[in-house]
Amino acid sequence: MKTDIEIAQETKMLPITTVASQYGITEDDLELYGKYKAKISNELWQEIKDRPDGKLVLVTAINPTPAGEGKTTTSIGLAQAMAKCGKKAMLALREPSLGPCFGIKGGAAGGGYAQVVPMEDLNLHFTGDFHAITTANNLLAALLDNHIQQGNALGIDPRQILWKRCLDMNDRVLRNIVVGLGAKADGFVREDHFVITVASEIMAILCLATDMKDLKERLGKIIVAYNFAGEPVTAKDLNAVGSMAALLKDAIKPNMVQTLEHTGALVHGGPFANIAHGCNSVMATRTALKLADVAITEAGFGADLGAEKFFDIKCRKAGIHPDAVVLVATVRALKYNGGVPKDQLSEENLDALKKGIVNLEKHIENIQKYHVPVVVTLNSFLTDTEAEYEFIRNFCEERGCEFALSEVWAKGGDGGIELAKKVLNTLETKKSDFAPLYPDEMGISDKIETIAKEIYGAGSVSYSPAAKKAIAKITEMGFGDLPVCMAKTQYSLSDDQKKLGRPEGFDLTVRDVYVCAGAGFVVALTGAIMTMPGLPKKPAADNIDVDENGKITGLF
Repeated sequence: MKTDIEIAQETKMLPITTVASQYGITEDDLELYGKYKAKISNELWQEIKDRPDGKLVLVTAINPTPAGEGKTTTSIGLAQAMAKCGKKAMLALREPSLGPCFGIKGGAAGGGYAQVVPMEDLNLHFTGDFHAITTANNLLAALLDNHIQQGNALGIDPRQILWKRCLDMNDRVLRNIVVGLGAKADGFVREDHFVITVASEIMAILCLATDMKDLKERLGKIIVAYNFAGEPVTAKDLNAVGSMAALLKDAIKPNMVQTLEHTGALVHGGPFANIAHGCNSVMATRTALKLADVAITEAGFGADLGAEKFFDIKCRKAGIHPDAVVLVATVRALKYNGGVPKDQLSEENLDALKKGIVNLEKHIENIQKYHVPVVVTLNSFLTDTEAEYEFIRNFCEERGCEFALSEVWAKGGDGGIELAKKVLNTLETKKSDFAPLYPDEMGISDKIETIAKEIYGAGSVSYSPAAKKAIAKITEMGFGDLPVCMAKTQYSLSDDQKKLGRPEGFDLTVRDVYVCAGAGFVVALTGAIMTMPGLPKKPAADNIDVDENGKITGLF
């Protein structure tokens, strides 16, 4: 069986100018990065901004398991299938992070015959967006420490520095460090921290900004520390906005690439859904809506994280709404939720399927709370049985969902025709009456508890003393009307990754809360979630190599 990278490398790509021309994009509207990838110019948006929007389809999934779900693969295959059905479709996806690529998850460009190419470029440095975000983040950190060193005119309290450095790599030893050791000229000694680049507020800002003006306004609002009087100190106070924006001037532009079947894909931004808001850029999604009949986007991890944040943060901030949601699952993953060990998932087990399907049921119910029609799709595996398919089909249809089998991994667009037809029928016959889960004016604690109880199934929420104090201060500062971005394990509906299926009535623990004033949301850290991942015992990096001709291998 061919690997994903072998399939990608055997595909004959079209020049990106040719792919773009299918959407009425001229070469003048592109900033080329070689033959097969380009950035969309700022001028194009001015040309298309008054066009009517196409339909917006969100692809999400059940909670991820070691068995794999294939959400990005489904998104790509659905776009390819839409094209085969005569629809002009365009993808709006996130860029992969180097951390998981070399860690445990591997690449994130789809799989099999439903991939975005050039796959190696996309998974590695791409067009340099993440490097620009990392550099802008760390420039702000350097300016902050330098300001303190050079006299501290703003009266910054070194004990209340909030801004963390970042790196796009899983590096556990950087979670908690000490900086400023050495001579007096080397700065003040203090504890510091690193987060992975996708968790940086600058990543969130880039993905939620609508243009350069909006980006700069958001950058200026970043709270980096408090002064000795307890008042917030911002990036604007440090005169950091202009230089940060200069580093981000190209990164803010959406990137265009293609699928294996030459469907256009805007791949831009990459926040994780377990520790950030988990959606690609507003600029990319809006552009896709103007250029295509159907724009297909995805949100990270399970629907309890990515979809909830797409609905309650991205849609709220961007003024967009989904017309339909595709919810991805697999027979194997549902059996895993039913208690079957990973090495026994190939055997038919309807009893385990009945136990595990409650995870899918909860995600269906959650999406329906937003009044958006749902299509459930199963990524097929050779070991699946007709009895298992029939059980899941009946289960979904009894709950008012369309159901389709997806074979896009093995067959590309042809394997997604059934799914594409179900989605198109849903778009034509069912109305989306989208509304967010909670109003802006609801208090921070009430928003957290609404998400915990309505989406996760919690019975109660406990707050650490630090979290209670932070909520009070954030509210006092005037940020109580912002949406909440929950940082939670992706592996369970609860904050305990070992609780599979559909846990109910549990207590959710909020250990800390902080405001991302530039991004425009409040982050609540739950359970043991970390903003800097670590590498596994056997990282994916062990298998990646490049030969003397520059050909990369082992990248999944």
